[in-house]
Amino acid sequence: MKNNPFSKIKSPTFVVDKNRVLKNTQRFQEKFSSSNTLFRPHFKTHQSTIIGKWFQELGIHQISVSSLAMAWQFYQAGWKDISIVFPFNRLEIEFVQKMSKDATLGILIEDIESVDFLSNHISNSIDIYIKVDCGYHRTGIDVENHKLILEIAEKIKHFDKLNFKGILSHFGNTYAARNKTEVEQIYTSSLEKMLGLKKQLIPLFPDVKLSIGDTPSASIINNFTHVDEMRPGNFVFYDWMQTEIGSCTAEQIAAIMICPVVAKHKDRSELIIHGGAVHFSKEKGDKHFGALCDISKGFATNPIPNCYLKSLSQEHGIVHCSEAFFKKTKVGDLVGIIPIHSCLTANLMKENMLIID
Repeated sequence: MKNNPFSKIKSPTFVVDKNRVLKNTQRFQEKFSSSNTLFRPHFKTHQSTIIGKWFQELGIHQISVSSLAMAWQFYQAGWKDISIVFPFNRLEIEFVQKMSKDATLGILIEDIESVDFLSNHISNSIDIYIKVDCGYHRTGIDVENHKLILEIAEKIKHFDKLNFKGILSHFGNTYAARNKTEVEQIYTSSLEKMLGLKKQLIPLFPDVKLSIGDTPSASIINNFTHVDEMRPGNFVFYDWMQTEIGSCTAEQIAAIMICPVVAKHKDRSELIIHGGAVHFSKEKGDKHFGALCDISKGFATNPIPNCYLKSLSQEHGIVHCSEAFFKKTKVGDLVGIIPIHSCLTANLMKENMLIID
């Protein structure tokens, strides 16, 4: 293969196709712009300052992250409008103090005690969002608990340094959907509840914002007129889980794992790869941990029939193969695998990432 981009790979490597990342991002920019909805991408998927610069070059300057440590990473890289969409950890208040001196910082809370804590420990203005649960049941105040949410919002209003921005939710239950119709149903039901809550807040807070974020909704829904802000993250790479949901096509997947074959077992038609749970994570899709793709001509995400990542231990991966693929693959070859969940794989592999144009 001429100009083989993988020729120097010796160990498990996370390979990113820059052109696909840009196409995915631009598609979302256009979609949200048509609804006059702010695009605040979640950087927890790629966690890369290099990829972050691609967003800046496209004119995106407002981002979401999932921890104060991640916020600090991108703050140091020059980002000045960052929402931390994870419940506020008061043990890391010093990061809030440092970043809020010259950056617009959004903090997520879901209890009234955090309002008191922040009011007593910050000296710079920060934005506050109240985390709302619309059915995912991971965290957040139940969307029907209007009384508590209004109480927290009113409490925030009493402090000059705390700026109540709005209500924020993650419709994460869309990841359990297995077709577009199910995603649409979850999105419509959850949005209706959020709009009902927003209606209760508007008399006291006319500028209250509604912020939501999940890649299946962002990918499948076309009209976001009633949403002020969208925060998808996984779209940057997509993965096999998203194809199972119907959020993307295989051709839109922008990252794969490249792993060396270290052994063959003819009696089982299985390959052993250097690529285990410490590289992929242990997350499993409907049937497997990842789909094999044909990398004989370079970066590609077309799945090979009847070839998949069957199981994982710490460093080992067991690949089930078709007879034809098993015969042509040798120990020492490289195989390409589309991860089930690119967020977890990218996090594990962020120190061993290869970007190709």
